[in-house]
Amino acid sequence: MNRLKDKVAIVTGASSGIGRATAELFAQEGAKVVVAARREAELAKLVANIVAEGGEAVAHAGDVQSEDFAKALVALAVNRFGRLDIAFNNAGILGERGPSTGISKQGWDETISTNLTSAFLGAKHQIPQILRNGGGSIIFTSTFVGYSFGFPGAAAYAASKSGLIGLTQALAAEFGPQGLRVNSIMPGAIETPMYYASCETPEQLAWLANLHALKRIAQPEEVARSVLYLASDDSSFVSGTSFLIDGGASITRT
Repeated sequence: MNRLKDKVAIVTGASSGIGRATAELFAQEGAKVVVAARREAELAKLVANIVAEGGEAVAHAGDVQSEDFAKALVALAVNRFGRLDIAFNNAGILGERGPSTGISKQGWDETISTNLTSAFLGAKHQIPQILRNGGGSIIFTSTFVGYSFGFPGAAAYAASKSGLIGLTQALAAEFGPQGLRVNSIMPGAIETPMYYASCETPEQLAWLANLHALKRIAQPEEVARSVLYLASDDSSFVSGTSFLIDGGASITRT
């Protein structure tokens, strides 16, 4: 407990799934949390839950594709809590799926903008504030799709999430001398709304679970614990990595 005591963190995509579980865990570990997503009502429930358990949190609803929104989140963290130490840039979408030759330019652009450009914009404005405190931790949510697995019909999603791996490495090298650590996570299948949106039948759900060595999918809380590790001083010499949290999917052929 208290691995994030006196730290201030931003968590995007916090209204459900991995983001919500991570925001709750960060608060339990002592962080003051700024939670962001598009769904204002869900964020209000999350803040109420965190406060009810003795934590501190504030919400701001908006679109992560907006650079003004990225600026506003940093300003909210500083104005409300006085600093910024950690950012978990987690917001993302599956985007338009289907044969790559049929994906629309609009669908491609929206997926890249939501999953990759938004993470860059977030980091762009988070980094100067984090560096004022002598450094901290930024974490992105990538995926095993486009890294250890190629799924037909997921070109935009795979490309956007793979781009985060390159962004992770570039930022880690650029700002490491100033004490900033930058890492990304690559989850396998997680029981989230996005997971259910990716499969249309029970057979597809079972097939996806069977890809993993553990023969199951993960709960968001399991991923949140890995994010906590990367956010905390437990990972003080870890930077520039893309961290598989895939239940052994990348090594399984059964």
